[in-house]
Amino acid sequence: MIHINRVKKIYPSKNGEVRAVDNVDLEINQGEIFGVIGYSGAGKSTLIRMLNGLEIPTEGSVTVAGHEVSKIKGSRLRQARQEISMIFQHFNLLWSRTVKENISFPLEIAGVKKANRDKKADELIKLVGLEGRENAYPSQLSGGQKQRVGIARALASDPKVLLCDEATSALDPQTTDAILDLLVDINKRLGLTIVLITHEMHVIRKICHRVAVMENGKVVESGPVINVFKHPQEEITKRFVQQVIEPEETKDTIEHLLAQYKSGSIVMLGFVGENAEQPIITKLIRSFDITVNIIQGKISPTQNGSYGTLYIHLDGAEKEQALQFLQSQEISVEVIKK
Repeated sequence: MIHINRVKKIYPSKNGEVRAVDNVDLEINQGEIFGVIGYSGAGKSTLIRMLNGLEIPTEGSVTVAGHEVSKIKGSRLRQARQEISMIFQHFNLLWSRTVKENISFPLEIAGVKKANRDKKADELIKLVGLEGRENAYPSQLSGGQKQRVGIARALASDPKVLLCDEATSALDPQTTDAILDLLVDINKRLGLTIVLITHEMHVIRKICHRVAVMENGKVVESGPVINVFKHPQEEITKRFVQQVIEPEETKDTIEHLLAQYKSGSIVMLGFVGENAEQPIITKLIRSFDITVNIIQGKISPTQNGSYGTLYIHLDGAEKEQALQFLQSQEISVEVIKK
């Protein structure tokens, strides 16, 4: 569906060249939700803008839904963009138009008859859950409702690809989750290919099938989300994964417990996929002369399976044997305190 081949985007500056995107290769499959994550300045916004021709590569090629958008111009580019829609962080709605008029605006520009525009807009209003708000203006909507209008408008032309440029960054956590759920529903119902960029690993974890991690214009790591969670290779990826599996309150808890427990070991266990549902702790207690205190735990679902972490305190006569048993299982084991 999307082929990015040896793409570079170089900007001249007084201090020399700025390589916003540096030799990126990516393949994005039809019908998948693909995430690009990176901190500010990583090059992810430039990369996604090259997917609809808003930026032209300095080198390399970009092909989306059969259109080589890195080469076409004029009417051919406008035609291609009907199949490549985009939603934005700050919604970009027309404030003088109602919800329904905003959604039908792309169809109006395309010359679609009013009756057909109205029918399509009504279908999309229902799809994104805005029934009863058809005649409201953007100033009368919440942030989540505005983004739902943006999503409906992006779907008006029946695109094959939906690009999401930090689409949830301006929303609170609860509203973010609702919008992400909507995107997953749209992906499943319409078979739509979704590419999103973000700096939040929670977004990647919740809805993406695969992810690319960008740093200094390069893709430094990529793969299925569950694999990236299980075996992050680069330091930047490890930091992003820590956002989800080890928040600040966990660090505070562990530091407190390190001072509290005078004996035994504190161990972090990592579970992926089917292993997240196995009774490992039950087996541990039944098999060895030990005590097990569960300190803190969390299981997070991804599109490819579940990923969980569990912090436990182990003590007793067979503590070492218990640790060896854990390390023999298909889980990750990190001894924080021996």
